[in-house]
Amino acid sequence: MTAGWKTIAGATFLASTLVGLTACANDSDTPANEPEQITVYNAQHESLTQEWVDAFTAESGITVNLRNGGDTELGNQIVAEGGASPADVFLTENSPAMALVENAGLFTDLDPDTLAQVPQQYRPSTGKWTGIAARSTVFVYNKDKLPQDQLPKSLLDLQDPSWKGRWAASPSGADFQAIVSALLELKGEDVTRAWLAGMKENAVAYKGNSAVMKAVNAGEVPGGIIYQYYWFGDQAKTGENSANTALHYFKNEDPGAFVSVSGGGVLESSNKAVAAQQFLRFVTGKAGQEILQKGDSFEYAIGSDVPSNPALVPLADLQAPTVDPSKLNSQKVTQLMTEAGLL
Repeated sequence: MTAGWKTIAGATFLASTLVGLTACANDSDTPANEPEQITVYNAQHESLTQEWVDAFTAESGITVNLRNGGDTELGNQIVAEGGASPADVFLTENSPAMALVENAGLFTDLDPDTLAQVPQQYRPSTGKWTGIAARSTVFVYNKDKLPQDQLPKSLLDLQDPSWKGRWAASPSGADFQAIVSALLELKGEDVTRAWLAGMKENAVAYKGNSAVMKAVNAGEVPGGIIYQYYWFGDQAKTGENSANTALHYFKNEDPGAFVSVSGGGVLESSNKAVAAQQFLRFVTGKAGQEILQKGDSFEYAIGSDVPSNPALVPLADLQAPTVDPSKLNSQKVTQLMTEAGLL
């Protein structure tokens, strides 16, 4: 081979090598010429999470793809997907689905700076995920059907035969099952079994907290167990589904005073861990929590010392029981509620 041909051949080899390297670079998850993206499996309210996403993207330039669903649905999906899950972040309305994913070993540790933004009582002791918002259990009652002096003093009172047909709940919902999870953690299996048996005899079942509130407002049933933000949200609009009702807070560290923590965690399998961690740091930070404070979700702000919406009873006044969110057992609750004939 002549020197000229050797030069041409070498140049051809070098060019093909560069093309190959360029192709490898373009096979990466986030090409240099494209904005970074993360995928969030979202079981929180879609409108609230969209507000968080819009503000985060405006600040960081990172695009967030949302896959919306329910707590139980998405929690089970992540467990089934395991290390192959395309999710970078998981957000929920309640803690049990977070504990499900955590117990499967699928969360990575959160950045200490993120954890430091949330008080200890609103995140699990393990540090594998964090609270991002909260909501309080309440007893909504019809003011014409149930005088204040007849209100239950404890959630446990509702198993008494005197309450037969006089209270409602949504047993199939993740919201209510989180409340039962707290009861199980606080009082144990025997007390929970007895309470669920009483519920089977006494409660009127509806599908969803809003349906429970509407039924109480219409006088179909005197009272019901819901989360507080459904009532405040309706009051802030027309009040047509809550005008005849008021809220009773159990307080006194009663199981009925349980504050349910909405969770957020980063998946161990994420290859966008830096951006995923950044997203949760934003949500629990001042800007993210002010979206809760100023918005119309009426969930409690719990991070970065941001006060909640002033319409809400302050968290400190709820006298809620202390519950480690990582110990709420959705699988055991499903078993107990199924055995009781409620699911």
